[in-house]
Amino acid sequence: MKKHIYKAVYLLVFAITFNACESTLDINESQVDATEGLVTPDLLLAGAILAPRPIMDVTLSELGSIFMNQWGGDINNVTGGFQDEFRLNLTQNFYPTVWRDLFTGTTTNQRGIATYQTIINFEGEGYDNHKAIARILKSYYYQYLVDLYGDVPYSEALQFGLNYTPAYDDDMSIYRALIEDIDLALVTLNDSDNEFIPVGAEDVVFNGDLTGWVKVANTLKLRILLRQSELDGETASYLTAQFATLDQNFLTMSAEIDPPYAQLEGKQNPFWNNYGKDVAGIDTFDNDFIVPSEYMAEFLKGNALENGSGTSVADPRLIALYQPIPAGLEGEGEVVGVQQGADNTTSPPELSELGPGLLRGPSQVSFLFSAAESYFLQSEAAFRGYIGGDAKALFQEGILRSFIALGVDTRDVYPVGNPQAGELNLETTPALAAAAYIAASNNVNRIGWDGSGNKIEAIMTQKWIALTGVNAIESFIDYNRTGFPRTPLSIIAEKPTLPKRLLYPASEYSSNSANVPNQPAAEAFSTSIFWDVN
Repeated sequence: MKKHIYKAVYLLVFAITFNACESTLDINESQVDATEGLVTPDLLLAGAILAPRPIMDVTLSELGSIFMNQWGGDINNVTGGFQDEFRLNLTQNFYPTVWRDLFTGTTTNQRGIATYQTIINFEGEGYDNHKAIARILKSYYYQYLVDLYGDVPYSEALQFGLNYTPAYDDDMSIYRALIEDIDLALVTLNDSDNEFIPVGAEDVVFNGDLTGWVKVANTLKLRILLRQSELDGETASYLTAQFATLDQNFLTMSAEIDPPYAQLEGKQNPFWNNYGKDVAGIDTFDNDFIVPSEYMAEFLKGNALENGSGTSVADPRLIALYQPIPAGLEGEGEVVGVQQGADNTTSPPELSELGPGLLRGPSQVSFLFSAAESYFLQSEAAFRGYIGGDAKALFQEGILRSFIALGVDTRDVYPVGNPQAGELNLETTPALAAAAYIAASNNVNRIGWDGSGNKIEAIMTQKWIALTGVNAIESFIDYNRTGFPRTPLSIIAEKPTLPKRLLYPASEYSSNSANVPNQPAAEAFSTSIFWDVN
């Protein structure tokens, strides 16, 4: 029954969007003014949850994985891949779909944040639960817009025909507004007398269980507040007040989007659809093209590295993230990566591909929030003294949750601490594999709690591993916020540091020229988001 409901909702939302918008849209074009008030929120919610996942699971995850030296391109078979990313050549045409698809989307992926606003604006009675979920999701994606662009349209945005040229709001003020919106949602969801129209199968995350959305809201609020943790002055006082009232009912299990996905045209999980196989079972281009970076492969093996960040501890997650070279080929049984920016004259002859922990199948879930990220956020907040709890235990729980999510169990893994001694077959569970790794790494700088002089570096480094292929853009944002994890730039980088932001796309300068800030290309490297004090 759920399958038929999902299909009907998906097709309805697509039909509405197709008739309401042109083939490509930006924030300033009306999409839903003809349908607002005619379609009830329960018919919009499933499509609204699914719409931004391709941009998150594919585009932003890939960008984060390149910036943070987790992935490379198979230079042996493709010439010129990721050249702009490796060279740090940021322009107004660098990843323009991030802006477009997060704000409004296209006819092929429905709509972005605009659909959440449509649900919130619905004037009929009884849909407050749906509106609360929409407020949470709107805040979730708006945070990324601010984190990547800084000032963006907010107070005048999403007015559907009433204002085609919205003013830009200050990035800090938007952050404050997001907290207010989350608090509004929590008032509804925590209402013990909540008698609004129940949320059901249209909720493709929790199937109508509002307690799950309460945990997402609290965890999201934690993330928004922690982004500002490096600031002092008035913001420090604001954070103290906010944390004093923060409900610590956070996610302990991953918030998974599961419509369900299936091996059908337009229904495959976005990550699998891009990096795995098509509906016919044929490898996609990116399945062959995406390979591990040499830096991350060697880091997870525990080997010495150019920037002195080797750990001497082998991480069993290595062969869940990346496939060892098949038998009969040079380097067989090893995970082999490529140095970012290398050419095919210096690249190893055989390169690994994405592993079974990331590529499960067309019906694998998408992570709105992974449990590992939740625990690392909690660990950071506890360490900084914002919330109660054992920072070390929360940190180690984050590692465990990463092992579980990747399915690190009955696999061949390198023996801890001696990656050159051959492979050891461990018939074990993720919990046992994680426990062995945690014990071996605990006294090691950067990856273990007790051995790390800088606990924030340890948290960010473990989060960097855990969010590989899951939500890698978080590690890029964390790097700009904290300075960790420390990863080398591509060998052909033309700038000395990673960018601090993305540039507003060319489409904004043509459609909202009166309001979009003047932004020379150099500002991508010189002008920070408000929370970035590094």
